Amino acid sequence: MNDTYIPDNPLIVQSDHSLLLEVHSPRSEAVREAIAPFAELVKSPEHIHTYRITPLSIWNARAAGLNTTAMIAVLQQYAKYPVPEGVAQEIEALGRRYGLAVIERDDAGLVLRVADAPLAELLVRDRRVAPLLDGRLSELCFRIKLGVRGLLKQALVAIGYPADDLAGYAEGQELLLQLRTVTRSGEAFSVRPYQWEAAAAFYQDGAVQGGSGVIVLPCGAGKTIVGMAVMAQVQENTLILSTSRTSMEQWRRELLDKTDLAPEAIAEYSSQRKDTGPVTLATYQMLTYRPSREEDFVHFGLFHARSWGLIIYDEVHLLPAPVFRITAELQSRRRLGLTATLIREDGLEVDVFALIGPKRYDVPWRELEGQGFIAAADCTEVRIAQTPARDMEYALAPRQQQFRLAAENPRKVNVVEALLRQEAGHRILVIGEYLSQLQELADTTRFPLLTGKTPQMERERLYKSFREGTVPGLVLSRVGNFAVDLPDADVLIQVSGKYGSRQEEAQRLGRVLRPKRDGRRARFYTLVSLRTCEEDFARHRQLFLTEQGYSYRIEGEG
Repeated sequence: MNDTYIPDNPLIVQSDHSLLLEVHSPRSEAVREAIAPFAELVKSPEHIHTYRITPLSIWNARAAGLNTTAMIAVLQQYAKYPVPEGVAQEIEALGRRYGLAVIERDDAGLVLRVADAPLAELLVRDRRVAPLLDGRLSELCFRIKLGVRGLLKQALVAIGYPADDLAGYAEGQELLLQLRTVTRSGEAFSVRPYQWEAAAAFYQDGAVQGGSGVIVLPCGAGKTIVGMAVMAQVQENTLILSTSRTSMEQWRRELLDKTDLAPEAIAEYSSQRKDTGPVTLATYQMLTYRPSREEDFVHFGLFHARSWGLIIYDEVHLLPAPVFRITAELQSRRRLGLTATLIREDGLEVDVFALIGPKRYDVPWRELEGQGFIAAADCTEVRIAQTPARDMEYALAPRQQQFRLAAENPRKVNVVEALLRQEAGHRILVIGEYLSQLQELADTTRFPLLTGKTPQMERERLYKSFREGTVPGLVLSRVGNFAVDLPDADVLIQVSGKYGSRQEEAQRLGRVLRPKRDGRRARFYTLVSLRTCEEDFARHRQLFLTEQGYSYRIEGEG
């Protein structure tokens, strides 16, 4: 036990539950591996990485089988200074709460078992939990009402007693699927070690302790491959939900290229066709369509159209609230969430934990970069002054119009032209928020423009042309944020963004992080108007990149 100052130890445990890790210590890698299961990485710049211990991080660790004694022992083993007593007590208290309530199945349905009489009395008097219970079977056991397994888990997390769900899963229809060793396109293929580890951490050999949860991997690290590896383990009909038609097509392309599935085994449920099959692809937008706010979501029937053994939620950090609602009813199906970041701008990480499942696996961006699985990247902010007249227009504009005025600074077009000359010969994406600005950039650069209004077939044709090298660059609206498979893109110029969204920054950086055949570094430019609110939002986005360990350079007139 560490109760003295040990200078060679690289970890500082602070009473606010933050952990500071000295990166250059010979022991830092061992410490990182030891604390990662129960502490969330907050930021990872050059010298000191910051982690934080939260209720969710403790409960995720407990769900993965780690006990509180082991967590506290890790802190004591590696701490430079004595571990604050309050931190150890909080870990013990939070960790003890996980599993005091257990959901199980008996011959008549689902039951909730609790550890002691005081907790039982607390639950029957709680306004969120009590309506979901259907009578007491014994002092410590309750019958659960039909169809409320997910709602009960949400309620228990909300009051600080997350349930250990051991009720298991319904069997889905069989899906015979094998991963290829040589792709249909003729290239050697194998699942990377970390992708297998992620799939195994989710499935847990079919045990009731596995089968639900979230895999966190950087953009470009092959989350689709992890999904396919899980499908190969489960071997049951699978519903795959994604953010766009482009994402659907990427899943289809990858499944056909890297598995032995026949084309007719992959169905599409979209506005064009309403088919289902052993593997069915759909979008969140399709599922959340309803004729009016007063009417039901007409496509939720898809969740019950077949006997699904697995539902994959791609980009789970963007899961719409209505899909959370239906997911609460789907707790008997295996549920896999895939994401590059569990940050949700709406703060619903707790609902992801309750309804999709705990975090099963993650790996830092820079670790995969060091292993060559994603490209190294240089991030540069280019600050651009406006004209005096534009500055005055900005100053006089209503607050809600100022951001757009800053974002559409006309001088950004000249900077884009200069960057294109500087990056000539590279594969370039220009991405932004406002269509009039993007149209001007497309006219100037002579790159094709893709927006939400671009027909899907035309999008696929242009993406294919970019991949084949016949188109050197593309101008993209927000459609470029997600699931655009352009592995050779190595330069991204962001002319405007969605305020200070860290989600968007992660997604856009991910567009250029696929490893390059020649090992070249990716470059990520953000254009920011001086003396405007855009600077403030850029600082927020910049913080995300530096937290991930990327160097961030500022150029221009600032």
